Order: sequence, then structure tokens, then C-alpha cells
Amino acid sequence: MKKILIAGEPDKTVNYEKAMEGLGIQTRTSLHVPDPFLYDGLILPGGGDIDPRLFGQISQGTRFFDSALDRVQLAILRAFIQDKKPVLGICKGMQLINIYFGGDLFQHLETAPAHEYMGKDQIHGSAAEKGSFLEALYGETFFVNSAHHQGVDLPGQGIRYVQFAGDGVVEGLCHEYLPVFGVQWHPERLCFAHRRADAVDGAALLQYFAGLLA
Repeated sequence: MKKILIAGEPDKTVNYEKAMEGLGIQTRTSLHVPDPFLYDGLILPGGGDIDPRLFGQISQGTRFFDSALDRVQLAILRAFIQDKKPVLGICKGMQLINIYFGGDLFQHLETAPAHEYMGKDQIHGSAAEKGSFLEALYGETFFVNSAHHQGVDLPGQGIRYVQFAGDGVVEGLCHEYLPVFGVQWHPERLCFAHRRADAVDGAALLQYFAGLLA
């Protein structure tokens, strides 16, 4: 059975664990920097804001962040990237991928009210870049859930943006040659017991990730 690491806090990653186990993938949630040899891939989960010092900025719209957590997650990401293992970043996890490769963030989106959590996920339309893995999974346009107020700005080295909301906010990215990709939305809250009729089935994206595992 394939096994992935979820680089998060165990009491906050239940949806990720259940979603991957629903696909027959074994999971372990930990914030200890591992030997990537023990795992087939990595999920960087969602969470709070990111310490702006990690992308060379002072705080201008950033809310609550855990600097120590951010640094541990980046160290775990580094270990998997150096081993060329598949990585999926979700929400904050996607932003950390961009920062790792030298990109930065909008600390507070101008259109944040259309994206941030309002007692529940919001739903909005999006468009995938032609020829991207997201277009192959979901078509050119599709609806996703949303629960964030920050977003990626300048792309990191080797990073390509492949999905956008109608207001231009980046909703998906991938690396040009490494098996590293991310989405700003939450597929683990759009599949199996959390499947909903007004957005895509997140299981398709998670299955794509599972298919990359060696």
C-alpha cells in the first residue's frame, strides 16, 4: 500500500486522512522532518497565514500565523523536493510551494470577500489553462470551493500558474518538471462524504496525485 506524509497537526487533518484512505492510500500526519524514503509522497495541507518574512515582506494584511510551523513545513517540503517525490499543496500548502521556489504572496487579496471563509466554504467559478492537468481532470471551466484571504503573487522559479478565478486570483499551479503541484481550493472537502453538487469532485484531483506515487 502506498503511504504519504501529511505535514500538519494531527487534530486538524482528519479530512485529508479520510479522503486519501478512501483512495486506498495510507497516511501519517506529522511535523517531524522525515526520511522521504519512508513515504511515496507529501501533502502540504491548508492552514493559517504565512509569516511574511519568509517571502521578504513586512506584515501588511497578514493575520494570524505560526512562524515555527511555517518553517517546519518548508523543511519537510525541501526534503521531499530534494528526493523528487510527488507533492500536493492545498490552500496554504500551495502558497508554501510558491514561496519555497522564491515566489511571494498577496498578504490580503483585494477581492478577499469573494474567497474567504464565511462560516462555510464559498463556491466560485474558475478556468484552467489549456493543456494543464486541471483541464484534463475537470475541463476548461469549473466550480471550486474557497476559504482563503491570501493568494500567490509572483511565481517562484519553475512554477507555472494553471488555474484562475474570474477575478484573476490564482487557484492552481504546478512545477515545470518536478512532480509538484498545488491548488488554492480544498479537494478533501469536495469528495466522498463531503461531495457536493455545486462544485467539482475533489476525488479526481486526489486520485491524480495518487497516480503519481511511485
